[in-house]
Amino acid sequence: MLAVMASMAPEGSQFDARQFDAKMNELLGSDGTEFFTSYDEVYDSFDAMGLQENLLRGIYAYGFEKPSAIQQRGIVPFCKGLDVIQQAQSGTGKTATFCSGILQQLDYGLVECQALVLAPTRELAQQIEKVMRALGDYLGVKVHACVGGTSVREDQRILQSGVHVVVGTPGRVFDMLRRQSLRPDHIKMFVLDEADEMLSRGFKDQIYDIFQLLPSKIQVGVFSATMPPEALEITRKFMNKPVRILVKRDELTLEGIKQFHVNVDKEEWKLETLCDLYETLAITQSVIFVNTRRKVDWLTDKMRSRDHTVSATHGDMDQNTRDIIMREFRSGSSRVLITTDLLARGIDVQQVSLVINYDLPTQPENYLHRIGRSGRFGRKGVAINFVTKDDERMLFDIQKFYNVVVEELPANVADLL
Repeated sequence: MLAVMASMAPEGSQFDARQFDAKMNELLGSDGTEFFTSYDEVYDSFDAMGLQENLLRGIYAYGFEKPSAIQQRGIVPFCKGLDVIQQAQSGTGKTATFCSGILQQLDYGLVECQALVLAPTRELAQQIEKVMRALGDYLGVKVHACVGGTSVREDQRILQSGVHVVVGTPGRVFDMLRRQSLRPDHIKMFVLDEADEMLSRGFKDQIYDIFQLLPSKIQVGVFSATMPPEALEITRKFMNKPVRILVKRDELTLEGIKQFHVNVDKEEWKLETLCDLYETLAITQSVIFVNTRRKVDWLTDKMRSRDHTVSATHGDMDQNTRDIIMREFRSGSSRVLITTDLLARGIDVQQVSLVINYDLPTQPENYLHRIGRSGRFGRKGVAINFVTKDDERMLFDIQKFYNVVVEELPANVADLL
């Protein structure tokens, strides 16, 4: 059945929403009832959402002023306890959407785990933990990130002392449930963040195993940039009359982010081009994306051998090293970070205003994950793409995909930042 669906969609395309719902209901609504209902109420301000005073204080203190498109539609249905499928790209405020929904519904008098959030990478889980803690600052929320690469004993100690929310990666969370260090009895909310990523990374069985251990009456939220068949299967199996909130790609403009390309005839010339730009990079905080871990190491060595200060991070490094590097970068003591797509979604450094795609992403979708790191929530940013002859097709695809024009880089790039 799901193969039918996959065969319907042209490569790299997204369904039109009506077509998507009609098809899904035809495939999944075997009992003749509609599987999704859509939720269209829009709240223009956080004040209008009926949130607790102390949650509002946390939202404003965090620096949010006006809700983003997904927040305008997505916070209230989650707060009402509805099962939700929220589809929007990275960088649009999904994290704050489900964090607010969870924080609004917790019973703070009960220091037991009441909400479980799963994410595909440690970085993202830690990022969510930070946002949850910041937004819940005035509510006294206790949050813990359960991720691999950290001490199991320490995790057990913290969980036993009592927390309201656990955010984690599937492996460690399942381990904690299995050891009964994480008790599921009071869990009433379950969120899968970046569900598409999680399923494409092969966590499906673990997610199913975790579900089996949770109470049957549980609110489920699935957040995802795309909705592949596996994600829909999960929603079908574990959700009860979910409402679907779709923020279409054209509402997710890359607004506020100026995008340029530099024509580099040969791959070998990219390095010179980057070095020419280095002074500009170091003025601000910049992230440089390449497509492989080996290239992260290669480029880092090359830059350092020319006396340029850079940090680097990728998935082969152990967690501790990655944490230290990200801390340095967040604090601003290192200003240029070289990394791969794997970590694109876990980087939310408020000050990043320049992203360089040393390599263009292999998938147009990842372009937004990368450059959506700069200028998040309406802040300004600049993205520069290095384009060789071989990349021209991909640049064309990206422009078509996002309906943007990526102009040639002007000489005064420093003035743009």
